[in-house]
Amino acid sequence: MSVLILGSIALDTVKTPVEEHSDLLGGSASYAAAAASYFAPVRLVGIVGSDFPQSEFDFWKSRKIDVDGVQRVNGKTFRWSGEYAWDMNTRETRSTDLNVFEKFEPKLPESYRETDFVLLANIAPSLQSHVLKQMKKLRFVVADTMNLWIETARKDLDALLPTVDLLILNDSEAREMTKETSLIKAGRGIRKMGPRYVAIKKGEHGALLFGEDEFFSCGAYPLEDIHDPTGAGDTFAGGMAGYLAGTIGGKVTFTDLRKAIIYGSVLASFCVEAFSLEKLRGLTMDQINERYEAFKMMSQFEVAE
Repeated sequence: MSVLILGSIALDTVKTPVEEHSDLLGGSASYAAAAASYFAPVRLVGIVGSDFPQSEFDFWKSRKIDVDGVQRVNGKTFRWSGEYAWDMNTRETRSTDLNVFEKFEPKLPESYRETDFVLLANIAPSLQSHVLKQMKKLRFVVADTMNLWIETARKDLDALLPTVDLLILNDSEAREMTKETSLIKAGRGIRKMGPRYVAIKKGEHGALLFGEDEFFSCGAYPLEDIHDPTGAGDTFAGGMAGYLAGTIGGKVTFTDLRKAIIYGSVLASFCVEAFSLEKLRGLTMDQINERYEAFKMMSQFEVAE
């Protein structure tokens, strides 16, 4: 089955202690769509300006990513610039220029409205809800969020949560959202706000998954070289949503989500090994599955087939 992915599409400038690159493909939807496309066809929803490279549309089409939902309008594409410290965990935003993204109002093509699986990648919760209201046949909804929306759009975020099957956020966001220092309490508290499942990302320390009476913890794939952490969380979400859409024939279970969270972690581990989406552009399923099996062995993780 296809997965519909809504989010930002950007052109990034990223600086690390050893390298700097400009005009890189970025944005939450870009990373998520590339990751999801390894498992399922993707229907992409976003907006770009007249300066957006045609080569990136060609890349999406090569990955069987349907771009009928991408609006191309006069003006400049959303641009973001950031700089990482030596630990590659601390990041400073140098500039954010919303440009055409500032007035983005998602309008779904009719063919998109019956998509079973939806990933609401990191974007304003009001826009996430706007897209859900246009859908006709929802089966499983994944939503990502961030501290900006927790701080500035909490009412909209709270209204979204009961309509979501799986909410994804990072550890600091979970603590901010619940005012709990314990991630276990935070995860359980967020579930009570509406979503059936909650996944809390912990960066290089893995992720936690919460269900009604179920809990799963996994580590992160160990890496020697990290070149650019940008988009790792979006790739994680895209890998999860794509896996579910592409492989689950019936009702999504907690066991399915355990496998999805591992595949999401695997895709994120590839993402950070190069700038932008460069590593995600040319992967093979053999490479992905090989790292998935290695991940299972290292963590002594067994999944019921």
